Amino acid sequence: MAQAMKIAVVDDEQDMRQSISQWLALSGYDTETYPSAEEALKGITADYPGIVVTDIRMPGMDGMQFLRKLKGIDSALPVIMITGHGDVPMAVEAMRLGAYDFLEKPFNPDRMTALAKKATGARRLTLDNRALRRELSDGGALIRKLIGNSPVMERLKEDILDLGQADGHVLIEGETGTGKTLVAHALHAVGARASKKFVLVSCQAYDDDALARRLFGPADPDEPIPAMEEVRGGTLVLEDIEALSKENQARLLTAINDQGTPGETRIVAICNLQDEGRTCESTLRPDLFYRLAALRITVPPLRNRGEDILTLFTRLSDRFAEEYGCEAPQVSAQEAAQLLQAPWPGNVRQLINVAERAVLQNRRGSGSIASLLMTDDDSQTQAITTEGKPLKEFVEAFERMLIDNTMRRHKGSIVNVMEELQLPRRTLNEKMAKYGLQRSDYVG
Repeated sequence: MAQAMKIAVVDDEQDMRQSISQWLALSGYDTETYPSAEEALKGITADYPGIVVTDIRMPGMDGMQFLRKLKGIDSALPVIMITGHGDVPMAVEAMRLGAYDFLEKPFNPDRMTALAKKATGARRLTLDNRALRRELSDGGALIRKLIGNSPVMERLKEDILDLGQADGHVLIEGETGTGKTLVAHALHAVGARASKKFVLVSCQAYDDDALARRLFGPADPDEPIPAMEEVRGGTLVLEDIEALSKENQARLLTAINDQGTPGETRIVAICNLQDEGRTCESTLRPDLFYRLAALRITVPPLRNRGEDILTLFTRLSDRFAEEYGCEAPQVSAQEAAQLLQAPWPGNVRQLINVAERAVLQNRRGSGSIASLLMTDDDSQTQAITTEGKPLKEFVEAFERMLIDNTMRRHKGSIVNVMEELQLPRRTLNEKMAKYGLQRSDYVG
C-alpha cells in the first residue's frame, strides 16, 4: 500500500500555515508545518518523501533563498511557491530557478489540492525511479530476487553470471510471467556495462512508425532520444521482439551491423511467443535471429521449479500480510501438494495474485487456497489434484516449507523451533542441511 506523501508547509504567519495544513490534511496528506525556512531545512533532506509549499516573503531566509537551498539538496524536489499581490514577477523568476508552480493569494483551496496532487504524483515517480535505479545497479540484489534453489533456478543464476560477463547479444525466451525482464536487468547489472545506460523498449507498445522513431530516430522535439543513440555503449532491451515488423527488423539488423562489434551496445531481446507452432526463430528473419541469439537464456516455467513454488508462496504471502496488516495463511500439507501440482499457466505473475488473494481470504477468515487454484477448462470447473508426482516429492517440499516458516517465525531460535516441531536438535540440523537452510539467514 502506497505511503501517504508528506507536504512541508513553510510560512511565517501561523494562521496561514495552519489553514493550508488543515486543508491538505483533509485531502489525505501528511503535513509538517514550519515557521521559517531555517527550521524547515532541518527536516528536509535528499529523497524527502513529499513536496514543499512555501511562502515567498518571509523574514530571515526568504522563499527565493529557500528555493535555492532546496534545489541544492535535491534538484527534483517539487516546491510550490505562495505569492502575495504584486509578487508574480518574483514567482516567474522562481519558476525559472526550478519551482514546480506558484499560487497567488488569495488562492482557491481546490487549486492548491489539485497542484499538490500533481506535484506529489511527480515526486512519488521520482523516488520510485531512484529506488529502482539503486536496486537495478546491484547485480547481487537482482540475483537474490530470483528466489529458489531448484536445479533449474540454480542453472539460470549460473547462466546469468556467465552470460553477463560475455559480450554477445542475448535472446531471452520463456513463458509469460516467468520473470524475463528481471533476468534482462540482472544480465546488465552483473556485467561490464553495469555503469552504462540501460534502456528498455517494448516493441508491442508502438505502431511501426512510432517504434522506428523510438529506436532509430529522427525523434520529434517532444519525443525521447532514439534508443540506439541513447544507449550507446550500454544495454538495449527489446521486449516482445517478435512484434517487430519486417521493415523494422531490417533497420535493426543494419544498426547492429553498423556498430561493428557487440562491445559498443549490447542488445538483449525478449521473446514472448506462446502460440503453438510459432517460435522466435520462425518469426524473425534468419540473419537477425542469429545475430540476436548469439547467446540464449530460457527462463523456466514455475511448474518445473518444484519446491521453489512453496518458498515463493511463503515469501509473497508474508509480504502481503505485512502490507495488509494481518496474519499470513498457514499452508496445510494438502494445500502444499495442490500448490506444487498446479499447472501455473501464468507462472510467477499468477502465483503473486494467488498469494495476495490467499492473504485477503485469511483476513476475512474464509476461503481456501484450493478454491484459488480452480481453473476453467472448456467451461468445466476443475480442481487441481495431486496426481502425477511421487509422494516423496510432496513430503520433502512440505517439510522444507514447514521448517523454513518456523525458523522465520522464531527468528532463527533453534530451541523454539525444536520445541514447536518436536524434533531433536540432531534431526533438525540434518534436515536443515538437507534442504539448504542456514540459521544465519533468519537471525535478525
